[in-house]
Amino acid sequence: MFGKLMQAAAAAAMLATPALAAPDSITLAMVLEPPNLDPTGGTAAAIDEVVYANLFEGLTRIAPDGSVIPGLAESWNSDDGRTYTFHLRPGVTFHDGAAFDAQDVVFSLDRARAADSTNAQKALFEGIETVEAIDPQTVRVTLKSPDGGFPFKMAWGDAVMVDQASIKDIATHPVGTGPFRFGEWRQGDRIRLDAYDGYWGEKPALNTATFRFISDPSAAFAAMMAGDIDAFPIYPAPETLPQLQADPRFKVLVGTTEGETILAMNHKHPALADAKLRKAIAHAINRQEIIDGAMFGHGTPIGTHFAPHHPDYVDLTEKSQYDPELSKRLLAEAGAKIPTLRLALPPTPYARRGGEIVAAELRAVGIQTQITNMEWAQWLEQVFKNADYDLTIISHVEPMDIGIYARKDYYFNYRNPAFDQVMARLDAATDAAERSALLKQAQEILADDHANAFLFQMAKTGVAKAEIEGLWENAPMPANDLTAVRWKD
Repeated sequence: MFGKLMQAAAAAAMLATPALAAPDSITLAMVLEPPNLDPTGGTAAAIDEVVYANLFEGLTRIAPDGSVIPGLAESWNSDDGRTYTFHLRPGVTFHDGAAFDAQDVVFSLDRARAADSTNAQKALFEGIETVEAIDPQTVRVTLKSPDGGFPFKMAWGDAVMVDQASIKDIATHPVGTGPFRFGEWRQGDRIRLDAYDGYWGEKPALNTATFRFISDPSAAFAAMMAGDIDAFPIYPAPETLPQLQADPRFKVLVGTTEGETILAMNHKHPALADAKLRKAIAHAINRQEIIDGAMFGHGTPIGTHFAPHHPDYVDLTEKSQYDPELSKRLLAEAGAKIPTLRLALPPTPYARRGGEIVAAELRAVGIQTQITNMEWAQWLEQVFKNADYDLTIISHVEPMDIGIYARKDYYFNYRNPAFDQVMARLDAATDAAERSALLKQAQEILADDHANAFLFQMAKTGVAKAEIEGLWENAPMPANDLTAVRWKD
């Protein structure tokens, strides 16, 4: 009888206890720590992975499906593809309380395109002729020539709107208009964002978001299993995915990215300026061996710098199919002794693992390499900024970035007037069919020229606790957009 009374009391107590609210904080992990938090002044994708759509916003933005949707501009229009009028949302404020208006757009775009701009994607703004504030809620941007892709360019993380009053501290204490504001940065450990009470749009379900930095695959797996991490959107240990997938505590999200993973070649190197050597390198590489050995089967072979999930993609892998005997013949025809090539590898697991495989494959056809493992800051400074390298493995995660091959002084140092002409025509084209044809032509030129050795399209392999909803399955750009992320009630 006493036991029944105790059971009844316990049941009554349970009924009287309110249901626990869903958590309002999340801890995510990233492989690389951003070198700073200024997306308008740094090239590292890790910057956007923290701040894009969370802390900073642009006139337009990229949706989870890759489409361009309204951002701080609720609408825009252009009759000729040369003059764009952006209509700004009312009631938007920066995290410091300052009102956002047309003058902020003028400042942000003029700063990005200035002669002394440090914007890593300055080419996005080169077509701008003038930026004018028509009234506080209206901005007119006039281009030098028509550009049907201009709204897309304005959706990049490099084109976000910034606060003039706090611009001097943007790298370490950024101020934006997004649903989250900067909380703290414990360098080498974590960054915390806090919900912004004055946000103009729908309030996020999360009150805080913490980004931790875990580069070692074994440590990443241990952190997930221990429950220290709620989600690892780009998980660096694909070899453990089957174990996590079998665990009901987790869910595995496998999707696409914009990450063309390449063996980049420095065309300023006298030997690599020879298309015959570049072709020999390309045919010496077994893409599937790299996908299996470095990514444990996750990845799609590519033969040019273009995402396979894009409707204009052309499968050109046959132009550089694995053929080591052809590589040896090409090297014999070249005649000259090939110097040992420096292979610079950033700290990401795909580069370190893939680099060992690439080095072995090149060695098998008679090309020697010297591997240098670099930390991320060193790679950005030496390879990306100063082009002091021969070969490197890197994943280019910016959306629709085939135009980088037309940029002067880009770290490939690639030069091809025919490709430049196609890119110029693409910039001026507004007709969808014409743009599609030009994109396909550009892909063919890069493949025929073996501008780089194209390896694979990075898959997005993410892991999260089963109760989390709203994380991006695909990565149409480097971002961990938290606006729709929530825990199940």
